[in-house]
Amino acid sequence: MVVEKVSLTVEAADLLRRLTAVHGPLMFHQSGGCCDGSSPMCYPDGEFRTGPADVYLGDLTVEGVPAPIGFWMAANQYEYWKHTQLTVDVVKGRGSGFSVEAPEGVRFLIRSRLFSGEESSELGLI
Repeated sequence: MVVEKVSLTVEAADLLRRLTAVHGPLMFHQSGGCCDGSSPMCYPDGEFRTGPADVYLGDLTVEGVPAPIGFWMAANQYEYWKHTQLTVDVVKGRGSGFSVEAPEGVRFLIRSRLFSGEESSELGLI
């Protein structure tokens, strides 16, 4: 069984296709900050520098997008969320910050569910 730590809704994938056409390859980072800092931020790939304080959760593959979209999370935030599968979704309303979807009148957000016991075991969480 392959357990994905992060996935996308159909709506988020559609938006990422459009954003990739405008901005080129993309990446996500979710910090542990307050307000919009707790939302996933989408940047042109490489424009947000990740380091030892970040955890790489995996690549999001979007049909029609040539390069996978990496998803990173601040390590302190990951400690709270490591037992959940994250799903990137998109909703109407503008967030603030530097995320590339902001001018579109929408914002990315995270939906989550707890991993099952079997999934947690597969991921080495228990």
